[in-house]
Amino acid sequence: MLVLDRLRPGWRSLSIHESSPAARGVSVLLVRDCPKYIPTQFFPNVAKGQRHGGIRCEDLEAQTFADESFDLVVTQDVMEHVFRPDQAHREIYRTLRPGGLHIHTVPIYSELEHTERCAVLADDGSVVHLSTPEYHGNPIDASGALVTHRYGRDLPDLICKWAKFSVEVVRFNDRYHGIVGAFTEVVVCTRR
Repeated sequence: MLVLDRLRPGWRSLSIHESSPAARGVSVLLVRDCPKYIPTQFFPNVAKGQRHGGIRCEDLEAQTFADESFDLVVTQDVMEHVFRPDQAHREIYRTLRPGGLHIHTVPIYSELEHTERCAVLADDGSVVHLSTPEYHGNPIDASGALVTHRYGRDLPDLICKWAKFSVEVVRFNDRYHGIVGAFTEVVVCTRR
């Protein structure tokens, strides 16, 4: 929210897509304050673009939204669970209007120079683990979300290769707001 307030102080009037929101934090503010907010989740057995339990089903790697639909796309701790982040970033870029932002959080491991793949999809759709499986919390699945990538310091360069974004990483050590510790980065991708 600090980054959003700084970069888009009029965020309440923007067309916003948030993938995989949780019932806390920024997501609560967006749903409450933004009339043009669209939350989505990926439900594997639901057709893309259809509703399930009142939530639209979207796959970040192959979205059904029209080109240039949004001013802002938000993903909070989602990209480390995406199998094809290159496709996801291209799709997000496609759905953003010129000047639009993709603001997201994702763990960036400062000790890693290069991003590590943890899992891939085989041709038959099965998961091939390249390291010991790790799962994070998932708002729609109690079994969790598989970590597919451990991002390193090369993440901004990777994003720039995947899509024509300008990328900035904002790191916080803000005791006033209680943002102290590891993984406080916010990645800002701007469509030029």
